[in-house]
Amino acid sequence: MPLETMSPAERLDAVFALRPPDRTPVLGGWIACPDHLAALAEVDLEGYWADPTEMSLRAYRRLSNDGLIGIFVPRHRDDYRCVDHDTYSAADRGQSVAQALADIEAMPSPEQLEAAFDFEAAYAPFRQGLVDMQTQCGDLVWMPAQWGAGARISWDGQFGYENFFHLLGAHLNHAKKLMEVGGAQGRSHSRLVARAVEEGLYPRAVLLGEDICTQRGPMVSPDFMEKYYFPQLTYGLEPLLRVGCKPIWHCDGDVRPLFDMLIEAGVQGFQGFQPECGLTIDTRARLRTREGDPVVIFGPLAVTTELPVLSPAEVRARVHHAIRVCRETGAGLCLFTGNTLCPDVPLANIGAMCEAVREA
Repeated sequence: MPLETMSPAERLDAVFALRPPDRTPVLGGWIACPDHLAALAEVDLEGYWADPTEMSLRAYRRLSNDGLIGIFVPRHRDDYRCVDHDTYSAADRGQSVAQALADIEAMPSPEQLEAAFDFEAAYAPFRQGLVDMQTQCGDLVWMPAQWGAGARISWDGQFGYENFFHLLGAHLNHAKKLMEVGGAQGRSHSRLVARAVEEGLYPRAVLLGEDICTQRGPMVSPDFMEKYYFPQLTYGLEPLLRVGCKPIWHCDGDVRPLFDMLIEAGVQGFQGFQPECGLTIDTRARLRTREGDPVVIFGPLAVTTELPVLSPAEVRARVHHAIRVCRETGAGLCLFTGNTLCPDVPLANIGAMCEAVREA
């Protein structure tokens, strides 16, 4: 059992800098099961619902987590999800293609958006939110995912799936403007994170990205993304890279056709592997950044084919294997899950996952 000589912040800093930590750090925040959180916090469900954030923090401390990507709180007491049917984008948003085209034409240009961005006014509440939550977290490092940073390709939430994909296929100039607007918005968000990194309020790695792949591959042509989206992502990630903050890309589905383009855009690491899509720690830990450095991995335990079905002993073995692979390849490893931990994941497996880092 390794002797722990680092604080959670020091442990994470070491991994982000590709230095050996005293032990592998563990990230948390994605347990989407009030029963599990209540049990870990040693309260009943009424106690959990009285203060879900504080009870979640108590649970993650019991698990000896080092950093928190967020805190999932279900939308309803009789559910376990932080989303519901009203949250998802409908195929039909009640808008015609002509209306969607008119809305895009009325959007400010990317140049106008960036010129109008009041950085100081936006940064003040962003900064205060980080400060307040870090105070509540104590020794746990608060490092919430920044889904708006970098760039934006998915506009289906605004226009609906049918309109969005129709725009991509039949209205190239409008689709191109959406990509450019998404790049301007993403860069503005990245600037906020970059300032927080410079001030020591945010660590030097940030989880971001979009769900743009299914189990069968990208939902949008890689050729289209290479030409119109990835230049915007490159532009949007630049403020983060400039201050030494590593963008860690969230991978859902089969992302393999995009890896080279993501790396070329400046992505420095990956989170969320699905073995059923051919994504495993054995291959991904051998990736290199565009500068030739090892990548940082947030993972690799799957919430589909591993954590819900394996025994605690098998979970421990998967953790030990991931640690060995990253040591061999030089990749930085923060133990994490591919996605949210739902009630089908036994609490014993969550405990085994977190305890296993002290055995390697």
